Amino acid sequence: MTLTPPRVTKDNFGTTADGKFVEAYTLRNNKGMEAVVLTYGGIIQSLKAPDRTGAFDDIVMGFDTVAEYEAGSPYFGSLIGRVGNRIANGTFTLDGKAYTLAKNNGPNHLHGGVKGWDKLIWAADPFQDETGAGVLLTLTSPDGDEGYPGKVTAHVKYTLTPDNRLIVDYHATTDAPTVINLTQHSYFNLGGAQTTDILGHELMINADRFTPVDATLIPTGDLASVEGTPFDFRTSTAIGARIDADHVQIKHGPGYDHNWVLNRSGEGLQLAATVHEPVTGRTLEIRTTEPGLQFYAGNFLDGTLKGKGGRVYPRRSGFCLETQHFPDSPNQPSFPSIELRPGGEYKSQTVFAFGAR
Repeated sequence: MTLTPPRVTKDNFGTTADGKFVEAYTLRNNKGMEAVVLTYGGIIQSLKAPDRTGAFDDIVMGFDTVAEYEAGSPYFGSLIGRVGNRIANGTFTLDGKAYTLAKNNGPNHLHGGVKGWDKLIWAADPFQDETGAGVLLTLTSPDGDEGYPGKVTAHVKYTLTPDNRLIVDYHATTDAPTVINLTQHSYFNLGGAQTTDILGHELMINADRFTPVDATLIPTGDLASVEGTPFDFRTSTAIGARIDADHVQIKHGPGYDHNWVLNRSGEGLQLAATVHEPVTGRTLEIRTTEPGLQFYAGNFLDGTLKGKGGRVYPRRSGFCLETQHFPDSPNQPSFPSIELRPGGEYKSQTVFAFGAR
């Protein structure tokens, strides 16, 4: 194939049910890798990466139309805000005041509510420079949005670099005390578009502990050792090796849908996880400034969703590795805080590095 310089192109991806235009920005580097980012939900709609032979394939799940995303996407490729993951009973208290949120996941609040940031239109500003090809997305969330206090201005920058890294930079400010925990919710399958499941992927998570959950997937507050459990991914292990083990936490999942407490020393980017797909040789390395990593193995996919090109998405056909603060942090004083106050800045970075061996 002919290689071209890094560049960004813009296309129309359709309109939402209420008539808003959705743009698609395609980021390309000079090695042929490309990412398609939508202004609807900041979604990574497509991500094409090479295997060990140099053959490119789309390694993320998603849909071909806006209507399909609106009809009931399980957060395929979305930017999640204001607060990623679950908040127990849809309530939290900040500075002595109680706030009530939607209960959109059983008894709990999930991923920012009924119309979280994954369902809003972001403003987009594309760029091309020596760092790569990218797009800066901006969103203003008003005071009271989905029940959260404070007007928040958020910026998320996607950069596709010449060395096949996708860098996600998050930034937010507020005019009143609030809580914020942003993440990226891509479902990966490094085997490519025709691979039926992710159970053979070999996963390493750089964590000695995880946060056990109750039957509704809310953390108990404990930081449990992974030693001797199906949650020990400190050495690379097939995702499917213990996914149905006889363990109470696996039963709660059902399977893997838990937060790992990343091993960190100091500040800055540090290794969170690596993934290897042995058939194609594709690899993924994740580094982040965040303290936690939610590993979700697609347990709730059930074959009823048809994605890009009409492909059916069966159970466990994609996995998520969501860098973030811990679930239910506003109600867990012992967890790292997600409070954001006027004059402060929320800053976070995660790097997805793709390769093959």
